[in-house]
Amino acid sequence: MNRLGILISGRGSNFEAIADSIDEGRLDAEIAIVISNNPHAKGLRKAKARGLKAVCIRSRAMEREAYDRLVVATLRKEEVDLVCLAGFMRLLSAYFVGEYPNRILNIHPSLLPSFPGLEAQVQALEHGVKHSGCTVHFVDEHLDAGPIICQAVVPVLDTDNEDALAARILKEEHRIYTEAVRLVLSNRFRIEGRRVLRTP
Repeated sequence: MNRLGILISGRGSNFEAIADSIDEGRLDAEIAIVISNNPHAKGLRKAKARGLKAVCIRSRAMEREAYDRLVVATLRKEEVDLVCLAGFMRLLSAYFVGEYPNRILNIHPSLLPSFPGLEAQVQALEHGVKHSGCTVHFVDEHLDAGPIICQAVVPVLDTDNEDALAARILKEEHRIYTEAVRLVLSNRFRIEGRRVLRTP
């Protein structure tokens, strides 16, 4: 059974979507551990309520690689096969990425490479785009820059504000994260440059 390590900083809605997919038999995996850098993250309480192992490793005032070494050690102890960032608000160091090459996924609320970083929905509205969406990608040491696994497109309506657009995108995030995890765990893909190509 493939073992997932899920990293969160906040409410953990994408973590819950993955957990629901596992519970409903749509994803053949188990969540080995949920880790947050924020002791007040609602997602930690949700994970514990599901009976999952959930821990806080505080990141405050820690240098990036020193923190990442603590997290990686915890993931190794739990024999994690795939790391899923689900609203984890930290950039990973080259050390972390090197420990899990092509085994770290992130979901971002825009159609990358457009609007990386924070407040992607605000960026989309300010730029006047007609379509936005979300992206699941492999993580490298750069911000929202790894090879793209899958995307979903969401129309931007004239009546949208940040909250309305974010809510519509979030529904698609919950759907495609499971799809991406399933593909990566199947190993039925190859990476050519920045392209993730499905294989038979």
